[in-house]
Amino acid sequence: MTYSLPDLPYDYNALEPHISARVMELHHSKHHAAYVKGANETLEKLDALGAGSEPATSAQLARTLAFNLSGHSLHSVLWTSMAPDGGSEPQGQLAQRIDADFGSFTALRDRLSSAVTSLQGSGWGALCWEPMAGRLIVQQIHDHQDQHAIGSLPLLVIDGWEHAYYLDHQTDKAGWVEAFWRVADWTATSSLLESFAPEHTTRQ
Repeated sequence: MTYSLPDLPYDYNALEPHISARVMELHHSKHHAAYVKGANETLEKLDALGAGSEPATSAQLARTLAFNLSGHSLHSVLWTSMAPDGGSEPQGQLAQRIDADFGSFTALRDRLSSAVTSLQGSGWGALCWEPMAGRLIVQQIHDHQDQHAIGSLPLLVIDGWEHAYYLDHQTDKAGWVEAFWRVADWTATSSLLESFAPEHTTRQ
């Protein structure tokens, strides 16, 4: 298998009372696992296409791969965006970068929260590194892949699909976003930024 479901870095109940163990278990073992399975199966079908295959078949499989693989990638970032001892603000060079690109952490938090709560349908809010401009940006990603700037790299994400919050919050998406901020963890975000752009971590 090309792709595999990553283990969570904590137990399913570790984020309670902010996120229930039941939501975490279903989200990880069912929803994320389905995207991994879908990506692997679609890649196998693409590899098996012959030279005379219908262009429409190839195009449909390419769209399906983008959907499932992007779902796998974003969920993998989501698990490291949260931690049982999360809820604090960014520190060090990441904090400086956020201040340089957004003005303040509060401004970033408001923009990212709005990206999730204003979604029409399913999607994500994502803090991303945009290498062409050499800066952080916030993106509203529809489904898992639409309206995502090519080349930008997600650092911290909030899932806006209903399966991420419905059992805990029903239709209160804003309540789910508030719960996320109580467990948000910036450790992996900082490490990702440093690995993606060590020369741009602080604005000169």
